[in-house]
Amino acid sequence: MPGLTIGDSIPNLEVETTHGVIKLHEYIDTWTILFSHPGDFTPVCTTELGKMAAHAPEFAKRGVKLLGLSCDDVSSHVEWVKDIEAYTPGCKVTYPIIADPNRELIKILNMVDPDEKDSSGHNVPSRALHIVGADKRIKLSFLYPASTGRNMDEVVRALDSLERASRNKIATPANWKPGEDVVISPSVSDEEAKTLFPQGFKTVGLTSNKGYLRFTNVDR
Repeated sequence: MPGLTIGDSIPNLEVETTHGVIKLHEYIDTWTILFSHPGDFTPVCTTELGKMAAHAPEFAKRGVKLLGLSCDDVSSHVEWVKDIEAYTPGCKVTYPIIADPNRELIKILNMVDPDEKDSSGHNVPSRALHIVGADKRIKLSFLYPASTGRNMDEVVRALDSLERASRNKIATPANWKPGEDVVISPSVSDEEAKTLFPQGFKTVGLTSNKGYLRFTNVDR
């Protein structure tokens, strides 16, 4: 599918939102989660945006901004927010939601679901989510079909992984959680690793004896 993907820069579009007109490059001045949903007043989307609101304190602690998007207009978004907040008592939708009634943004931002259409036969947004860095570049993308709601705990985990990798020459292994060991990048020699990771590292002995699987901890 054509459109933006990992490594691409978000264009400096001017968009209409529930918080007024914003320019994306002015808004995205820190880690930002840009996520789309198929439609307002729909069941899975209501649960997703409610859970995103519930996780807002976790994102705020990390200095992360949120920005939603669908093809409904602003007035629809505003009314729908009341349902979202009713579904998630005590949680307010404080983040802006972009209106894209002409379906232009979802194409530019690679957020189209090719298999789902509305009652008029138009394509609707997928459950897409881009994590964007302060440099306006996409660092990670999730793309879910309309039938599958996103897991906000996984979004937080992925964000924590990206943030650590941006500060250290590391990657996070399968099922990693904050506080657990990470792996040192293969581009880092053992000598360089001793300088970069004075806390030490452990090399796992494997059949190949290539010494490429090295663990350290950057949270202690």
